[in-house]
Amino acid sequence: MNATERNRELTGRHVLIIMVSFFSVVIAVNLTMAFLARSSWTGFVVENIYVASQHFNEKAAEGRAQAALGWKSELGIAGGKVSYRLTDKVGNVVAAKRATASFRRPAYASEDQEVALVAQPDGSLAAPVELRDGMWIVEVHAEAGLQHPYRDTRRLTLRDGAIQ
Repeated sequence: MNATERNRELTGRHVLIIMVSFFSVVIAVNLTMAFLARSSWTGFVVENIYVASQHFNEKAAEGRAQAALGWKSELGIAGGKVSYRLTDKVGNVVAAKRATASFRRPAYASEDQEVALVAQPDGSLAAPVELRDGMWIVEVHAEAGLQHPYRDTRRLTLRDGAIQ
């Protein structure tokens, strides 16, 4: 056996190095993915699923009553400002006393924020907001003289600081 054949021979040491390298890569990838998953979206939707399920019928009835009003809403985001307006069936502005807008990312909670909307002279509600481009879930709760706050939830995409 010459020197070139001995160098190409698969020995136990080579197999050990291959196996250790393979499993090191697998473990490193798994640890990286676990860390990234843990540090991004928490998976948290409600504090207590049992309590939330007990109120499902109430929330559904509130939603049907709200839909029966026939109100329409306008949400605008541009220039670092969010504006919200409610109008009734005939197009008159519904004067809301106050409202909050919650901005959530669909997949992670690190950029979530809530802003208090302030009444404007034209009947709309507005507040400054700093949002990065991308997908957002916006939930507005407006105190508009109803038994329960008027709730409006929508998913939108921001590009260059404005709704697309």
